[in-house]
Amino acid sequence: MDARLSLRYERMVQSYMKVSEPLSAGMKALNDGVSSFAHTQAAWRFYANPMVSLSVLQAPLTAAAHEGITERCGSYALCIHDWSRLAYRHANKADRYAITHASDQGYDLQSSLVISDQTGEPIAPVAQCLVSGVGRQATYEEEVLTPRTHLDEVSRAMEHLEGLGFSRPLVHLMDREGDSVGHYRRWQSSGIQWLVRIRDNPQLTYQGSALASKTLAEQLTYHRARTVQVQGKPHEQYVGEIPVSVTRRSKPSCKKQVQPSVAGEPVMARLVVSRLFNEQGDMIAQWLLLTTLTAPTADTLVLWYYWRWQIESFFKLLKSAGHQLEAWQQESALAVAKRLLVTSMACVTVWAIAVSPQPEVQQLRQLLIRLSGRQMRSKVTFTYPALLAGLETFLALVQLLDSYSPAEIQTLSQTLRSVMHKNV
Repeated sequence: MDARLSLRYERMVQSYMKVSEPLSAGMKALNDGVSSFAHTQAAWRFYANPMVSLSVLQAPLTAAAHEGITERCGSYALCIHDWSRLAYRHANKADRYAITHASDQGYDLQSSLVISDQTGEPIAPVAQCLVSGVGRQATYEEEVLTPRTHLDEVSRAMEHLEGLGFSRPLVHLMDREGDSVGHYRRWQSSGIQWLVRIRDNPQLTYQGSALASKTLAEQLTYHRARTVQVQGKPHEQYVGEIPVSVTRRSKPSCKKQVQPSVAGEPVMARLVVSRLFNEQGDMIAQWLLLTTLTAPTADTLVLWYYWRWQIESFFKLLKSAGHQLEAWQQESALAVAKRLLVTSMACVTVWAIAVSPQPEVQQLRQLLIRLSGRQMRSKVTFTYPALLAGLETFLALVQLLDSYSPAEIQTLSQTLRSVMHKNV
């Protein structure tokens, strides 16, 4: 990115640190004397610039991931993959498509988020793919190509990420949509390490016998791992594990015609089961996890999967608690994808403020929470939406100080008090 584009990018990131209203056509106006329409037009030109590709906009996010992994990860970096539907009712997006049915119009977003294996705190999104009616736009491929299935797409993203040379090996986390034996074999052949929540019924082989995973879960010996809080109440978590192999035939996904099942090499893995009990001793939740990792303890693996929820928080910050993604009025998936990457850099900035141990940053964090005016639960010192809202107010104050002298601000303050006294 050349110097002029880099400056525009920096200013757009600063603008997208502001919490958006539900109707948000473009970037918010900065307090620099330029009209909001001019800022919107500048953003439109930026997104339409052919030099500003998705890979160019992804580069700062990847750099932030490299730095964050080095500073905040231990033995591994955890990479969470998930999908989110973006519903758009306004018809000015001609490339919308029916995601699940005719009235479900919009785009399909796949994101890959790196988090710390030590704290579970988010670091940066390292790959994103937006599927529209004209194809898929991905940060790791320059061309618009035919959409793949979810797991084929995420497998391509995983293979790309493995080649980026991060300072810690990646562990890829997915929910039950990732439970696919054909993809297990693909990841195994590529040397990819993964942790996936599996369904109850697929068979796993243990000591020569093929049994349903839920049947194997009943045969495990469990130990108490930790006490966790669920809706403010303490619950006990118990964990057990057993070595297994995946030997069953794979069934390729195809909606138009039945595909024959395919045999393959056994996948040696660990079945890790987490059970959650309430104060009355009733089991209220059970996770069946499968992984090829050998070093981390079962307790650690369960905690890693619990941190998978961070990508849901990321989607929430994009869609409803900060940036109102589903109200953007850009007219194409490519423009939405570009704006999404700039907005993601604003999220990365908020995450960095949230975890920094530096005293001056901690002081800034406390100030941002005060400026946000947000209410939080007892003992919760901050939330990402509150930091984002506080940052908006703080940036406005900084721009105010750059635009007016202290004497001018004092005069304006006296004018405001005079108006209030006359009308209150």
